[in-house]
Amino acid sequence: MAPRSENGSHGLRHAGDDAFQLTVDYLKQETIEPLKGLGRFLYMGIAGSFFLAFGILLILLGVLRLLQTETGTALTGDWSWVPYAVVVVLGIAVIVVAVWRITAGPGQQKMPEVVARRELRENELQELQEETS
Repeated sequence: MAPRSENGSHGLRHAGDDAFQLTVDYLKQETIEPLKGLGRFLYMGIAGSFFLAFGILLILLGVLRLLQTETGTALTGDWSWVPYAVVVVLGIAVIVVAVWRITAGPGQQKMPEVVARRELRENELQELQEETS
């Protein structure tokens, strides 16, 4: 229990200390804890991206080795560059699909509304300009 002052009530200093402690606890709850959660989210995202990229690299390397060994003499000599070209094309295809899926994410669903609002504003501005002319 808090010490009582000479007149029997809690001291003003104690009330100020309580308010300060309450503020500090609130700030920790609303800033530090969400940042810890964000840190875990970023950590898992970065780790997942790294492992996914490493796995795709191993698959592309496996396709290269498959083409080099299983095609026999068909891709040797002047045609020895073909397995490398195939793997480069596959790698570019993976990148294109990734970029396509990233840009076609949830934000893309909101785009028609944004475009419609922008066109409405432009039409209103044109009408105002025509009226003033």
